[in-house]
Amino acid sequence: MTADTAISRAEYLMELEERYGAHNYHPIPVVLERGRGANVWDVEGKVYYDFLSAYSAVNQGHCHPLIIDTLKKQADKLTLTSRAFYNSVLGEYERYIHEYFGYDKVLPMNTGVEAVETAIKLARRWGYVKKGIPQDQAKIIFVEGNFHGRTIAAISASTDPSSYAGFGPQVPGFITIPFDDLSALARAVEDPTVAAFIVEPIQGEAGVAIPHEGYLAKAYEVCRMSNVLFVADEVQTGLGRTGKLLCCDHEDVRPDMVILGKALSGGVLPVSAVLADDDIMMNIRPGEHGSTYGGNPLACKVAMSALQVLKDENMVQNAHYLGKYLRQELGKIKHPLIKLVRGKGLLNAIVLDTTNETMGWDICVRLAAKGLLAKPTHSYIIRLAPPLVITKEQIDDCVRIIRETFSEF
Repeated sequence: MTADTAISRAEYLMELEERYGAHNYHPIPVVLERGRGANVWDVEGKVYYDFLSAYSAVNQGHCHPLIIDTLKKQADKLTLTSRAFYNSVLGEYERYIHEYFGYDKVLPMNTGVEAVETAIKLARRWGYVKKGIPQDQAKIIFVEGNFHGRTIAAISASTDPSSYAGFGPQVPGFITIPFDDLSALARAVEDPTVAAFIVEPIQGEAGVAIPHEGYLAKAYEVCRMSNVLFVADEVQTGLGRTGKLLCCDHEDVRPDMVILGKALSGGVLPVSAVLADDDIMMNIRPGEHGSTYGGNPLACKVAMSALQVLKDENMVQNAHYLGKYLRQELGKIKHPLIKLVRGKGLLNAIVLDTTNETMGWDICVRLAAKGLLAKPTHSYIIRLAPPLVITKEQIDDCVRIIRETFSEF
């Protein structure tokens, strides 16, 4: 079959994915072709506001010209050497990250879930070398409702059956406790074989679940008192998304390890990292962990550019102020389907008051028809996370679209 007048180009392209691709996603039925700033265009030329930002990977906006220019220049020069050799960019990148975030060392990887796996390995090794946990007995604490990715280790930590069911056996040594429950954490860290507590400061995939104020600071202190590492998965919440550089900054918490990904490249290519001080990082020796693409020159140059524009263009501050404004304006929409609006910075969600399992999907399809792209999570929560470059005027237009859409239900 070819793309001809019998079917639209969009239908043709969606059919190609359906026929030749694995069915591991269920996309909103639009086919995107171009992006700039807070907007994307489909193959038929229709423009949309992007309120998902590739799950917060595109914080700096689509195809930011400075990041793309950096990509082009380095792509013409050198893209990959592997870590079998030194390259002229990695050291520069590592120093940049050190000065930007204040940690002694960075371990570069590619995807967010690879960085999570890296943090697990670092925590276990630290537990054996520094804490004295007997070999192969180290435990890691996670929280219910977490989402750290789709690898076997990540789904072994999950409490969502759609993540882990049918993929066992699970990785041993993982403990799950309730989210936002300091008493449960205090009991769990009493086990002397616990090496680390890994937590998302805000649970994005769970529907922008926000813990009580002070939870992160108190959880850090509980871990410190029991010689347990506090590890923040900031893959989705970091790099300005919540109105601070890192979400943990809201409570002045400096995690023992920080996991970064997504917007670390401005949505241009997979780049992730684990940040830690020498006491943790230097327990990994040559040959014990790595990645062919981790720390490649192209990724390093792009990541430095992505971090620089985040700072130079005040995107973190924009997320703080416009996030408050967005929640304020959404709160003015009175509709029986809207149970509550919650969020921090430009990571927000509308929680629906419904038992209809398709309602979130139906609303997002209608939003797309009106020019706003969002995606439901857990069927009754609509996550709203536009690029941090969005303007107040664009927010106003988006609130109008959301108000009009709800009025039709």
